[in-house]
This record gives sequence, structure tokens and C-alpha cells, in this order.
Amino acid sequence: MLWKTFKEKEFDHDQAANILKEEKERLVSVVLSDLKRHGWLTISLHPDDSRKRIYKLKTPEKAIEEIDAEK
Repeated sequence: MLWKTFKEKEFDHDQAANILKEEKERLVSVVLSDLKRHGWLTISLHPDDSRKRIYKLKTPEKAIEEIDAEK
């Protein structure tokens, strides 16, 4: 759902929660953390608020390429 909406565009936690239709912040954080751990997501600091993060999905081709390179 995130890829379908954002592709390679940046998004924040609130935008992800809206797309995933999830009210429980912790569950959205778990999903984003899992995506990062598996190499599908990059995270950077929000330019206006260092407490927040900006997320960006990798293309499926790029993520698979990186996974294959790790093996």
C-alpha cells in the first residue's frame, strides 16, 4: 500500500498511518522498522523537526539487488 501511494517519494509517519489506516502509532512504527530492517526503506531526519523522521521506499529492483549482494 505504501509503494502504491508513494513510490520513491518521501513521506512521514503520519502519512504512512493515514495510508495504512492505522490509528495505533506503535503498529505503524513496527511496520516501518521492519521495512528498514529488511532493506526496503531509508530514513532521514525531518528538516524542520529533528525528532521526526522522513521515510523513502527503495524500488523493488533496488532492494532485491541489495539483498542479493548481501548473500
